[in-house]
Amino acid sequence: MPDSSFDFDFIVIGSGFGGSVTAHRLTEKGYRVAVMEMGRRWTPENLPPSSWSIARWIWRPAIGLHGFFNIEPFRHVLILHGCAVGGGSITYANTLLAPRDSIWENGSWAGLAPWKTEMPAHYETARRMLGVAENRILGPADHILKRAADAVGVGDTFYRTNVAVLEAPEGEAGGVACPDPYFGGEGPERATCVACGGCMMGCRYNAKNTLDKNYLYFAEKHGAQVFAETRVVDVAPLGGAADGSQGYEVRTVKSTARFAKEPRRFTCRGVVFAASALGTMDLLLRLKEKGSLPAISGRLGQRVRTNCESLIGVRVPGSPDDLSQGIAIGSGFYLDEHTHIEATRYPARSDAMGLLATLLTDGRPGFGRVLLWLRNLAAATLRHPIRTTRCLHPFGWARESMILLCMQTLDGHIAMRLGRPWFWPFQRTLVSEGQRIPTYIPQANRFARKIAALLGGTPMSMVSEILFDIPGTAHILGGCPMGGSPAHGVVDYRNRMFGYRNMYVCDGSVLAANLGVNPSLTICAVTERAMGYIPPAAETRWNDAAEERGNG
Repeated sequence: MPDSSFDFDFIVIGSGFGGSVTAHRLTEKGYRVAVMEMGRRWTPENLPPSSWSIARWIWRPAIGLHGFFNIEPFRHVLILHGCAVGGGSITYANTLLAPRDSIWENGSWAGLAPWKTEMPAHYETARRMLGVAENRILGPADHILKRAADAVGVGDTFYRTNVAVLEAPEGEAGGVACPDPYFGGEGPERATCVACGGCMMGCRYNAKNTLDKNYLYFAEKHGAQVFAETRVVDVAPLGGAADGSQGYEVRTVKSTARFAKEPRRFTCRGVVFAASALGTMDLLLRLKEKGSLPAISGRLGQRVRTNCESLIGVRVPGSPDDLSQGIAIGSGFYLDEHTHIEATRYPARSDAMGLLATLLTDGRPGFGRVLLWLRNLAAATLRHPIRTTRCLHPFGWARESMILLCMQTLDGHIAMRLGRPWFWPFQRTLVSEGQRIPTYIPQANRFARKIAALLGGTPMSMVSEILFDIPGTAHILGGCPMGGSPAHGVVDYRNRMFGYRNMYVCDGSVLAANLGVNPSLTICAVTERAMGYIPPAAETRWNDAAEERGNG
């Protein structure tokens, strides 16, 4: 039974895809729930007008930037992620795809449960809650992608993405307000999509099904309290019970304050870590190191995956078509068994990401590739100085660029730990280690050149990949892997943390394989499954503990 001597029954740390699902399902079961979210609450009225509004787009509160998007560089990867009430749903491309069944056969979760038979029902629940439908808005970039896929002989794998967007009926204009179309009038009012391509800058038209319009909306409607701009700094067991069986204390500070941090203390019976793969790893590593949660598995920070991604593209200076129009990710296709490519876009005038673009360069990573890039840059400048300059400056980048997001299901992983980076030795922070994830995917580069030839454009890549052999990813996974025992994972097959009672991890950090597709739907589905095991509040005995299952 809920215990009124505690401030809350459950405290959920993070309000992204795992945290919002968790908050909704726990309030539905009768629990008193608090959600601690480091980011701000956003509405169509306070979103930045473009990516040049740095202070309202980038999240770096230490230097006064209070947006919803962050770029964090590591030695092995450049991570792009969101931070807001609603988590990454505010800035993600609202593409919701289920991976191929083969992912359940790989990684530390293989054999722990009958995934292939259990997961379809949870995927379907997540699709219904998120309002997923096949995209009917194909912009110029999507039509180009289809032509190029046909040209390389894989046009039969082209598909329209499944997206969490309210689109107007066929033949009707977008931008029309309407009552809640998803939950029988119980949800918020919505409006139809205007195909501006602005999904990743936050939807200004109320068409994108962000979490604050479904899972989190209902959690709050049924009593959950969301504490925005609140960063959790400590979680520790209460009452001398090292395993947390007598509850936990959670300490927080104001995330956007530089000086008046407003420290607070809360108590609860159960805790759910859902702060994204990066946020959860960072917090748990600190809690383990400081002795608040010393029993966390030594697998923490291991098997961190980048979804084997590469961001490439084509820029067409003076393009007759506005390549920013459409849904942020409106279509995709499979180049081969392991390689999946999507057409991606930012809205017109949101060109800041163009600062990371440079000429596409082949070759094995290392100094030789840098020299080849310099040679290509010099040759292009000498032959076509005006065109090259127009390709490399950021202005007009979103309108003139076809961005290609390449993802692979091939296995590859790094590790994260707390350390002192050489460029900032004054404090311990997350650092990466291990073998590098490939930044050169030859077949993807060949495809980019094929599109460039079709359009009369210039193939492009990310500066970080060419100069530093660092891939970029918006889909960091793993770090708290699911496993059959503490020797193999941080959580068990039901997302329960080994070593503690009534403690769970529900975000991308538990995913144990590269999905090869955007992971948001899978995070929701895996969390739906985990929440399905928690009994109603009236029946709980507050003794939920991880179970060991041998998986070799």
